Amino acid sequence: MSSTISEIEALADGLDIAKVVELVRIAETAERYEDMCVFVKKLVKLKAAKGEDLDVDERNLLSVAYKNVVGQARSSWRTLNAGFDDCDQDLIDKYKAIIEDQLEKICLEIIQLLTENLCKTVEGNGDETEVFYLKMCGDYYRYMSEFKEDQKYKDAAEENYKKAMDVAEKNLNETHPTRLGLALNFSVCYYEILKEPEKACDLAKKSFDAAIEKLDTLNDASYKDSTLIMQLLRDNLTLWTSSDDAEDQ
Repeated sequence: MSSTISEIEALADGLDIAKVVELVRIAETAERYEDMCVFVKKLVKLKAAKGEDLDVDERNLLSVAYKNVVGQARSSWRTLNAGFDDCDQDLIDKYKAIIEDQLEKICLEIIQLLTENLCKTVEGNGDETEVFYLKMCGDYYRYMSEFKEDQKYKDAAEENYKKAMDVAEKNLNETHPTRLGLALNFSVCYYEILKEPEKACDLAKKSFDAAIEKLDTLNDASYKDSTLIMQLLRDNLTLWTSSDDAEDQ
């Protein structure tokens, strides 16, 4: 496996930014997401060395690469965590531990890539890109908190989400898809990871209501994305409040 990774890394050596981006897109089309991560990591470092940020398309490629690799591992972990009938539980636990180690490694890799390169480039800009990167940090700390009983990951998730929310509330309008996506993920973190359902519901409701009031300001480009996230916020609110009501009864 390591030799394969070395060969993939070698493929991008000496290439300029445009050619590395081409490799990232080829890997995406071929659904080789682990390779895509290798190439996009190279891209980030090339641009950081020039003091440049990723453009919107490159940023989305970064997100797609790591989201697919981590998403597949999270899905595998959930399947194992649900248990199997008539299987050796000790064997399942050992297998699950291997997946947890892999998940933690890839999450820490993207967080390091963000904090050491991208976040520094846009720090203090107060724009959508800064929110996007901080939100990504929060997301990957949250993913690790799903399977690691480590308070530092929970604290780091909350800290990055809060930083992102501060920037978003000052600089992005209420219907901006990135601000709404942040509110969605932060509220999920409150509910599932930090076990603070009241804060989760408050954040989701406040964000949904604020967006509804400004719905007429949505442009065609962001209308679909924004309304989809608003629907997810409302669905979560319905689920969380009904669960709380059931527990009270």
